[in-house]
Parts: sequence; structure tokens; C-alpha cells
Amino acid sequence: MSLAFAIGVGTKNQKSEWLEVFYAQPIHQPSDSLLSAAKEALGYEGGNQAIEASSDTLEALATALNNNGESEQAAIASAAKASNSPVVVTILEEDLQSATTPEVYLKLHLLSHRLVKPHGINLNGMFGLLPNVAWTNKGAIDLTELNAKQLEARLNGELLAVKSVDKFPPMTDYVVPSGVRIAATSRVRLGAYIGEGTTIMHEGFVNFNAGTEGTSMIEGRISAGVMIGEGSDLGGGCSTMGTLSGGGNMVISVGANCLLGANAGIGIPLGDRCTVEAGLYITAGTKVMMLDDQNNAVETVKARDLAGKSDLLFRRNSVNGQVECKTNKTAIELNEELHANN
Repeated sequence: MSLAFAIGVGTKNQKSEWLEVFYAQPIHQPSDSLLSAAKEALGYEGGNQAIEASSDTLEALATALNNNGESEQAAIASAAKASNSPVVVTILEEDLQSATTPEVYLKLHLLSHRLVKPHGINLNGMFGLLPNVAWTNKGAIDLTELNAKQLEARLNGELLAVKSVDKFPPMTDYVVPSGVRIAATSRVRLGAYIGEGTTIMHEGFVNFNAGTEGTSMIEGRISAGVMIGEGSDLGGGCSTMGTLSGGGNMVISVGANCLLGANAGIGIPLGDRCTVEAGLYITAGTKVMMLDDQNNAVETVKARDLAGKSDLLFRRNSVNGQVECKTNKTAIELNEELHANN
């Protein structure tokens, strides 16, 4: 079974290089009938391809899709036929390392559409295929062309506002998942997976290939590669160490119904129902004193030895500064009103 199919409308620079691609309705694991239509209209013979389509090609594709019962994709092909922007049909037969910018954008769309989960798709080599561009109120602009575009806008009595200069655009310019609240949309990158019922407050940040299972309250940072379990709460200013920022090969994650206090941080994966005290940053090498139910010291371990274990409370002894851990017997009561998205 093939991995994905999508019809995209994108932007190129003056050198005819892709800057970005918008896929309105990507298909994960497309049907044989859809691929048959692509073979008929595009001459597709297999493999991973990003095929730039002319108006005539799109008309043929729309007809072939309709004949194969793929009416929704046929409607997209018909609509794209009238576009003044370049149109690409991207087909991924296998989950291989991407070879083109449209392929990378399709994979990022699959993540943000919740069709695949973080770590569920091959993103190797993607950075070299994502150009660093100016994201403006008029779309993506090549940085070498930005000054001329700004002057053109001024001469027309307009303002060309640059929202960011980055390889990744804001997710909500491409995908708005159902049932979420995002207070500052520029802080969630395309390629984030935001589960149903999640609230991301103004200081919350979610990187690509990362996200939440759902019903989470995010006021801290979710770094690349980090997944947050159902119902967990990341307090203001807290952070998670991603594999691209010092986490090594250990995949950092947070289990269900956990609480990271304000300005806390983790460099190990947490199991379910864990709490990290406000201001406490735990890395894999942090020395942790284990306590019994009477708060007596039992042994000292490295935090990596507690990776993935559930029902733990991490705190710092305010007298001697020692990081301590004991079984967390107190249920975390998250504010249901804040988590309501209705």
C-alpha cells in the first residue's frame, strides 16, 4: 500500500525553485483506484514523485479521478486547473528520505492533519530541502527577492509585513485541526501534531514532529520529537529537551496526566501521572535521591534510570538542594474549565 497522495498549490522563486506547497486534502494510504487515475493522467509509474501539472494535465487527472470514483480529489484537481500558482501532484509510494521540497511539505501536512504521528514518518534530510524564506502577509517570498517585493508594495501604497524568517511556516496557515485552541498561532510550526481538546496558551510552543495526544494544557515548550500524553499540563516557561537540542538518541516524551511545573524541564521521558516541581530541570545525568513513603533516603540513582516510569514526584529539597523523587500518590487535578474547548 502506498504512503500518500496529494494535489498541492505552491510558490516558487524566480529561479523556479519551490518555496512551499499547500495541500488542501492529503490522502494517507491512497486507494488503488486513486493511483490508477494518477497513472492514467500523469504517466505515473511508481516510486516517490512530485509531478508539476499543467492545466491540461489537471483536466485529464480530474476526469480520471471522477471515472475512478474519487470525486473529492477530482474537485481539487478541477479547482487547481484555474490556479495562477504552480500546481504539483505528489505521490509517495514508500516512506523513504525525501528528495524534493513538495515531498517534505506533504509529510509535514500528514503530521498536522493527524494522519501520522510524530516519529511515524521518515523526515531524514528534510532541512536541506526546506528553504529559509520570509513568511509574509502575502505568502512565502525568497529572501533574495524580499527587498524588491517590499519596494513594490510601498509604491502601490501597501505594506508587506514579514511575520517570520524561517524554514517552517506557522501550522495554522496550512492546517487548523479540529477541537483545539491556539492563542498565538505563530508559535506552532507546520508538522506539529495537535490532538483533539488541546489548548496552547500564548507562551506555548510546539515544534515539528512533536505534539500532544489531546486534552492537554500547553504553556511551555514542546521541542522537536517530543510527544505529550493525554491530559498532561505543561506550566508556563517549562521545556522539554528535543533530540535536536542535546537530548542525544533518547526520545523524550511525557505520559498521560502529568504535570510539569512553571519553568521546569525534562531531559528524560516521563511515564504516566508524574509531576516535576516548578523550576526543577532534570537531565539524564541528574543525581536523584529516592525517598520512601516516610521521606527517608533509600538510594541515589541517575535520572535516566527512572526514564518512562509512572507515578513519580520530582522535587528539590529546599534545605540541601538535593533532587528527590518519591511515589506520587496525589492525583493531578487539572482545571477542567481551562481544558474545555467548546
